[in-house]
Amino acid sequence: MNDIFKKLVGMGGMTDQVIATDFLISAKAGVRNLAFAITEASTPKVRAVLREQLRHAVETHKNISDYMIEMGMYHPTDLGEQLNTDLTITKTSLELTD
Repeated sequence: MNDIFKKLVGMGGMTDQVIATDFLISAKAGVRNLAFAITEASTPKVRAVLREQLRHAVETHKNISDYMIEMGMYHPTDLGEQLNTDLTITKTSLELTD
């Protein structure tokens, strides 16, 4: 993201990686919540609708994950590298509050 644009919209310290990570976490929460909702649904029709939504949510999570892996933002198979990435994101997020 362009630094001038970031400053204009008040996102000086926010990076594409922070945004993508937040989106990934939200997508994961959506998958979890939909799966729970399916178990609580009282009719087959509602369960079918929720299953379709769950399918879309899983696909969205996959797309975000694939993008982040391709961009070097997410390392699901390298714990050490992912820890370094997470620490960098945490530092950036904390700096946003300053």
